[in-house]
Amino acid sequence: MIDIIRRLLGSRRPDVSNGPASTDEAIHAKVAAYRKVAWIPEVADGDGAPSDSKFSGLAFIPAHQEWPKCGNCGQPMQLFVQINSEELPDKAREYLAAGILQLFYCTNWDEECEVECDAFFPFSRASLVRIIEPIDASPITTSPVKDSFPPKRITGWHSAVDYPHWLEWELTGVHLTDSERDQVSDLHGPAGGEKLGGWPAWVQGVEYPRCPECQEQMHLVFQVDSEHNIPYMFGDVGRGHITQCRHHPHILAFAWACYCMIPSPACIRHRSVAVVSGHDFLSSIVLS
Repeated sequence: MIDIIRRLLGSRRPDVSNGPASTDEAIHAKVAAYRKVAWIPEVADGDGAPSDSKFSGLAFIPAHQEWPKCGNCGQPMQLFVQINSEELPDKAREYLAAGILQLFYCTNWDEECEVECDAFFPFSRASLVRIIEPIDASPITTSPVKDSFPPKRITGWHSAVDYPHWLEWELTGVHLTDSERDQVSDLHGPAGGEKLGGWPAWVQGVEYPRCPECQEQMHLVFQVDSEHNIPYMFGDVGRGHITQCRHHPHILAFAWACYCMIPSPACIRHRSVAVVSGHDFLSSIVLS
């Protein structure tokens, strides 16, 4: 059902064609420079070692540090994803060259931290994204998170070709007809679900955050989807993205957007405006 909703809403484009259909060869030549390779995780139920790549489970915590806590309620946050760069295929390391990438997110609905801290925006107090070195582990042996999610180990990766979302083509400088955008999207994505790198599968609009230190646009590192490998729904069938500054790699962010089919407190307050490459994109909220 979720996939059906995404296909219906994610393909809302103008119905008027502004040019004749092109051959596959002509389209590929036009968009070849924007081809990226995304890496899709392969998973198995269960946890592994603290340093293993995984969804949920026991995180790697450096010695003399505590499990990350929410800046609002003070409770330990859920580990959503952990990726150890040493377990990645060599070609995938362009997105994570070294260290362990971690995303922690507060799921404490007693305090409504997601809403109170605007956790759908980047740099929220209710989430933490970081890259740490896998040395000197803490003696923590069990997750301190209340109602922690069942873990899934990442056992491998396979590659997939990715091209920009149809909303993003305007920013590339490549002018595509409506029929060409449809052909590229139908053939090459961008892929939904979890993935390392590639192009973001935007839900509402193009929403790259900007680095607070240099104001440059940040780039996608990892995409997190609702109820895919993590039993959690971002708003209404939402999707989140971990991004990083190329010039300041210690600056990472997590943000998400959703379809808002059924308004929730988070969706009602979700008013995303992204300023990207000189263009203002007001995210549309679809209600039915």
